[in-house]
Amino acid sequence: MTVEKCNRERLWDSIMEIGQIGHAEVAGSKVGGCHRLALTDKDKQARDLFVGWAKDIGCSLRVDAIGNLFLRRDGIDNSLAPVMTGSHLDTQPTGGKFDGVYGCLAGLESLRCLSENNIQTLRPIEVVVWTNEEGARFKPAMLGSGVYANVFKLEDILATKDAQGISLGSELERLGYQDLMSKEDPGCHQYYELHIEQGPVLEALGTDLGVVAGVLGMRWYNVEVVGRSCHAGPSPMELRNDALVGVAEMITELTNIAGQHSKDSRCTIGELTIPNSSTNVSPGKVCFSLDLREGKLAELDELQTKAFETIHRIAFHHNLEIDIKETWSLPPCPFDEACLANIKQACQTSYPQDKAHQLISGAGHDAVYVSRVAPTAMIFVPSEDGLSHNEKEYTSPEQLEKGCNVLLNALILSANSK
Repeated sequence: MTVEKCNRERLWDSIMEIGQIGHAEVAGSKVGGCHRLALTDKDKQARDLFVGWAKDIGCSLRVDAIGNLFLRRDGIDNSLAPVMTGSHLDTQPTGGKFDGVYGCLAGLESLRCLSENNIQTLRPIEVVVWTNEEGARFKPAMLGSGVYANVFKLEDILATKDAQGISLGSELERLGYQDLMSKEDPGCHQYYELHIEQGPVLEALGTDLGVVAGVLGMRWYNVEVVGRSCHAGPSPMELRNDALVGVAEMITELTNIAGQHSKDSRCTIGELTIPNSSTNVSPGKVCFSLDLREGKLAELDELQTKAFETIHRIAFHHNLEIDIKETWSLPPCPFDEACLANIKQACQTSYPQDKAHQLISGAGHDAVYVSRVAPTAMIFVPSEDGLSHNEKEYTSPEQLEKGCNVLLNALILSANSK
């Protein structure tokens, strides 16, 4: 296998140029942050720039009913299903310049390399820009890939509204995407997604390449804990029915359970509210979010059981009432062995001196939903200090180049397979 290499400077410059759309100056950041919510004018501007670059090398554009963009480089046999790669261009409200964007630009850079070296592949290759991956404007996250994979109904997602009451469908129409939409669907032979890790594992191990074998299963809950509020002064401690005291004990024990359960266990309480709170009133009601994650379904079930038992046991001890509602879930997602084999081969041939680390992603990605309709796998490169969804997010040009070279060569392997 001949090893192909990307143009590091061009990849970096492209990422930085798109990053200027929604650029935010941030103290302590090496390149600044980015604010570019899905289907805003800034998102459309970034998408248009990306489409223009792809058309410059002869790619054609297809837009589906949810506004996903498919930029296609023809193969020798265009009757074959394409190999796909991609990610997203929308960001968090205070995001960085690499999350999602890197996967799209590395896909484009791969096509640029193929074109300038006159390399033909048997299958066509498509780079995809998925709509509203972040879920920062329209909830939930990964709406574009979710509709593509038939996880969500198109009509429901088009009717989804942001905080200002603007529907996703009306924004697609306002930005002119409805005039470009096609019902054509050539399918997908294999899908590869390159992403910054968004965590600290690769950096801690001192390796620049991660082979992502799957994504953790996730379950989100809203937990409501009810006791009885009382005046802070006249009420002795032993006679109180304080909901917050019980919740504090729950949070401590839930965190300990996840820490002792398995290396892939995660437990996060990211939101906590005290309705009608006041300095001199002991809380009678507390609500908190609970995010549980695990690598295997049986382990996730066991973690949930332990968590619920803990919550109810502590509630009983403190004479509290409990209501737990699941708000969202995603099953564990193992990736395709053939796709993983192509990534491993690309790692070995591109960087024989480096030892790629196989890991499980703790964050959700468009690849999770795509894996339901096509063989899928992911590649990670490090995030400095494990930061992402943060304006100080950073990955070096050298690390970005390594990931892109692995993606490029994995795409060639896949696109030349029958």
